[in-house]
Amino acid sequence: MRAAPLTTVTVAGESDVFAMRQVGREVAAALGMSQQDQIRVATALSELGREIVIEGASGMVVAFALDLDDLVMEVSFPDAAARHVAEGVTMAGRLMDVVDAGERGRVVLRKRLPASASALSVAQIRTKVNAMAPSSALDELRQQNHELASTLEAVRQLNAELEETNQGVMALYNQLSAELEETNRGVVALYAELDEKSMQLREASDAKNRFWATVSHELRTPLNSIIGLVRLLTGPGGDPLGEEQARQVELIGSSAETLLTLVSELLDIGKAESGRLDPQFTTVDLVALAERLRMTVGPAQSTDRVTLRVVVPPPPFTMPADEAMLTRILRNLLANSLKFTQEGEVVLEVAHDQAAGETVFTVADTGIGIPAEHLERVFEEFYQVPGPAQTRAKGTGLGLAYARRLAEAMGGTLTLASTPGEGTTAVLRLPYESHDVPVAQRILVADDDENFRAGVRRMLTGFAAHIDEAPDGAAALAAMAAAPPDLALLDLLMPGLDGTAVLQRMADDERLRKVPVIIVTLAQTHRRPERAEAVLGKQGLRRDVLLNAIRQALGSRDE
Repeated sequence: MRAAPLTTVTVAGESDVFAMRQVGREVAAALGMSQQDQIRVATALSELGREIVIEGASGMVVAFALDLDDLVMEVSFPDAAARHVAEGVTMAGRLMDVVDAGERGRVVLRKRLPASASALSVAQIRTKVNAMAPSSALDELRQQNHELASTLEAVRQLNAELEETNQGVMALYNQLSAELEETNRGVVALYAELDEKSMQLREASDAKNRFWATVSHELRTPLNSIIGLVRLLTGPGGDPLGEEQARQVELIGSSAETLLTLVSELLDIGKAESGRLDPQFTTVDLVALAERLRMTVGPAQSTDRVTLRVVVPPPPFTMPADEAMLTRILRNLLANSLKFTQEGEVVLEVAHDQAAGETVFTVADTGIGIPAEHLERVFEEFYQVPGPAQTRAKGTGLGLAYARRLAEAMGGTLTLASTPGEGTTAVLRLPYESHDVPVAQRILVADDDENFRAGVRRMLTGFAAHIDEAPDGAAALAAMAAAPPDLALLDLLMPGLDGTAVLQRMADDERLRKVPVIIVTLAQTHRRPERAEAVLGKQGLRRDVLLNAIRQALGSRDE
């Protein structure tokens, strides 16, 4: 649809500029534009006309037309004046919705009509504009003064509204600041309370460990004396005892040995909780160990309806481990299985898992089983599954908790699977890498949790020749600067310099840029940082998962 022409104005001198300004304002008013838009249209036209007149040119023509929802003003002027209207075009661009000055000697201005545009027809608008009486320069100047005064009043009103708004914003800001300050004080108080509670917990834990260590030590001495005296009484050098006396003395000795075992378990659990349970690795003959267990645990069975079977590959079948710890773990597992199995069999099976780099000990029975809701709770100290079986089979509830602590101390894991009424399977996994052939020369463990670092150090035993530790990001960077590792295990949430900042510092350091990093964190993140090779969760971290991730990270950097 073509634009409908409204009127045309020719500018030949200064008086015509005022006339053009008046026409522009009246056309805008007839179309229902606001007073501010009327002023914008008039000002844009007068600026272009002023530039033309100042340059001494004449023959400027402005054609007004209505194009759908736009007022269109096509301004034509002599080519000689084209280079002098740039300032006027710039001003018009600030006032109009569209300014097209692409064609030489022609500028098209567009101003969008308001939603409440005049309902007058094009013919009525033409008649109204044509009937308009021309005004003098003084009249137009008076009109401009009125417009300026009106604009100033609008600006003053706007400033008043802005001032009121600013006061409201400042009041809201002050309120939010006060609330934030109050919240901060509450957070600081909460942190102080948490620090106090943490200190109390540490003191309680230290007191408990001291109690266990002291009591265990004080109990061991008389128990060892009792066991020694029983051996003297029943040994070949003692006076002959009657049958009933011998039975009672042997019962005293058996009870003393049971108490001594319990005391040793309590002491070792205390050491494990304080991170002082350090395994002494030697090469263990698994065939001989399994046979000793079969010989010592088997005769203690209370019924011949249960068979104890041992399945071990033929010798040589060895692994690096603390033999005393391993023996205690397996003895506990076998004793539990035999205690809660009325008929059937208990099987100890030993095998190597080449893919995971672990030795797997499986103790399976056909006993009463453990309900699913108790499978993890049985690893708590002194916890026993409620039921009639506990009445028949006495115990302290320390065996499985003790066994798991020993397994973790050697860098392994202990898990249970069970079906009530069908039996239970305990799986112990321990690393078997040779200490003489480490996979990595140096690994850095950066984490503010000392117990977690100790656990990872045990997992890496035999896998890495040197294991460096750092409690925070700054210490980690210092350790890596002193001796760049083959790989870094990094926690994201550390005090001071966190894991993300450490990754950035490593990226900026030429020596550390190529060191592979594995994130091991409690933070809930599913997005792997750009510099990290993998992200592992701390909760329930298994040694085989950790070592596989390290192997992949080292392999990817070698490619």
